[in-house]
Amino acid sequence: MRNILSAPCATLAAVLAAASPAFAETASTPEVAMSKLPAPLHLLQGKGGNVVASVGEDGVLIVDDDYTEYAPAYDRALNGLAGEGEGTPRFVINTHWHFDHTGGNTYWGERGAVIVAHDNVYRRMSTRQEMKALDRVIEPSPRPALPVVTYGDSVALRFNGGAVEVQHYPRGHTDGDSVVYFVEQNVVHMGDHFFKDRFPFIDLGSGGSVRGYLNNVTAVLQRIDNDTVVVPGHGSLANKADLERYAGMLEATATLVVERLEDGASVDDIVARGLGQRWSSWGAGFIDEATWIRTVASSVKK
Repeated sequence: MRNILSAPCATLAAVLAAASPAFAETASTPEVAMSKLPAPLHLLQGKGGNVVASVGEDGVLIVDDDYTEYAPAYDRALNGLAGEGEGTPRFVINTHWHFDHTGGNTYWGERGAVIVAHDNVYRRMSTRQEMKALDRVIEPSPRPALPVVTYGDSVALRFNGGAVEVQHYPRGHTDGDSVVYFVEQNVVHMGDHFFKDRFPFIDLGSGGSVRGYLNNVTAVLQRIDNDTVVVPGHGSLANKADLERYAGMLEATATLVVERLEDGASVDDIVARGLGQRWSSWGAGFIDEATWIRTVASSVKK
């Protein structure tokens, strides 16, 4: 098959990281599960996107903040880690603008947290957005939820004894995605450039593209090593081998759809035929096989 990636995937690596616990919640009281990462980092999981917290002598920094209704649960969890009354983050880094990753912004912004995100995150959160893929209209966010520090390409923070490098990757999941590298800990938070063992949601209406997404995942693979702990936007803790397997799926399935389109098949024909047994388990998440095929086809047409 023709390779539609701009660069080859890295060689498969050995399995490193252990799986993270599933989140726990009741109907009335959301709860957050916590797992240890290399100090001073912690993985926090509620209902939406995974959250990484740095907790140390400089205070608290978090990457993403889940749905709005989970903010008090994160408040309790962070106070448990930092000490009562010390859990409010000094910094909140948003990997992109979607509400399952920025829903806690207002809660933390009102408490003095500095919200950091790409320029396009600010642009989308400050204006009315139509998410056609979800048949949903998102109204502008209130002022406390908006990023205060924005950047075009990258920004770095020196926090809790280490470098936190935030790198923008263009036209991937959206047009405002960043990947966060905790350099000394060798931990990377992928945001929604990684749905572990699942087809991804690529928001074409927010400037995302399948080709860009593939290129961005490959660029991250070229930067990390076999010992890197990889935090997906959704799913359990992973490693380089997991991310390489993900990139392989993206390349193989997208190439297959493109080749069938070029052979004259309609999108409905491709959906009816499917992608084959090899990828059947990957459609068990938010995005099923048919939706992924239609996403690839729509991205190609754009």
